[in-house]
Amino acid sequence: MSNVADDKSIILIVDDNSTNLGVLFDFLSDSGFKILVAQDGESAIEQISYVKPDIILLDVIMPGIDGFETCRRLKASDSTRDIPIIFMTALSQTMDKVKGFEVGAVDYVTKPIEHEEVLARINTHITIENLKQCLQANNDSLQQEINERKRIEEALRVLLHAVSHDLRNPVTGTLMVLKNLLKRGAKAEANPLDQDLIPVRRSVLERMIQGSERQLHLINSLLEAHANDVQGVVLHCTQVQLSSLLQTLVADLEPLLVQNQATLINSTPDDLPPIEADPTQLWRVFENLITNALKHNPPGLQIKLNASLEDNCIRCTIEDSGIGLDPQQCQTLFDLYVRGSQARRSLGLGLGLYLCRQIVTAHGGQVGAISRPGAGATFWLTLPLAASVECQG
Repeated sequence: MSNVADDKSIILIVDDNSTNLGVLFDFLSDSGFKILVAQDGESAIEQISYVKPDIILLDVIMPGIDGFETCRRLKASDSTRDIPIIFMTALSQTMDKVKGFEVGAVDYVTKPIEHEEVLARINTHITIENLKQCLQANNDSLQQEINERKRIEEALRVLLHAVSHDLRNPVTGTLMVLKNLLKRGAKAEANPLDQDLIPVRRSVLERMIQGSERQLHLINSLLEAHANDVQGVVLHCTQVQLSSLLQTLVADLEPLLVQNQATLINSTPDDLPPIEADPTQLWRVFENLITNALKHNPPGLQIKLNASLEDNCIRCTIEDSGIGLDPQQCQTLFDLYVRGSQARRSLGLGLGLYLCRQIVTAHGGQVGAISRPGAGATFWLTLPLAASVECQG
């Protein structure tokens, strides 16, 4: 009979009898095992702290601490309790055998040792231990799958709730307007040639257009987030001067800032080194972070942009004077379908921040938020000077 393991299993033999040690050492080495030896319990425990065996053959009667106490100590330690222990004993009393099992042994062999018997028992218990480890690994993998499934189910629940709100409400509003227009048209007593013409206020049309644009933006964001998850963010990189990009962005956002009675101070230094990045995608990141601050805070917000060189990265900050966030929310704010607290006024899917993280990560950077309730929020991101591996040029 040979060793069941493909790789050499390690056996620790503990016996104060040098002759027994030598015989077992030769036989088990020839059977394909790697052998460690100890002549007392203390040295066995010390040796295990350096090299963990797959199984232990442990003599019962030894000087110092006997085999029972050695076994008890090994089973009391988290790092050694799972090692199978087979007692070697000349004791034939049933009570002695029972005691061995009580302290944690998995089996015993009687002296004088029968080589084929001890080999069969060793192979059996190594096989059992390997199966236990495989079962535990499978259980751990299944638990991870269960946890991931729960996370996805929760994300889908949030998605369905948000979609039902963000898409259904504008559609409902548009339908109400259209139905009212039809009713007004039916009651009109105008010239029969003009009955198909229904007057509509400009403000009504503008609201309908805004609602439709929000729906289209949401649908496009959903599709983009899914595509990025499947195939990654596509980057077309070039040399980007961050200060110039942000100056242009701030100018474009001026009407939105005026509409929200907000003030934006751009303190980005002009002497920052250029970065190799996708300017269109970076524009979207900063635009999302700024509009997110405007969207979730009352009018009169103050926003500050800044950036600095740190190691081989540029660290950018978008700081606002708004209502702030709970620190725990900052940990998950960039996850898919996660939104701010109920105190932040708008209900949405949270896709904007998720897309920001996808884009920044694709550039090889990181993004995060620092905040506390009532003290505003600081969103930060890092961008490496060198191009990421995902840049296509």
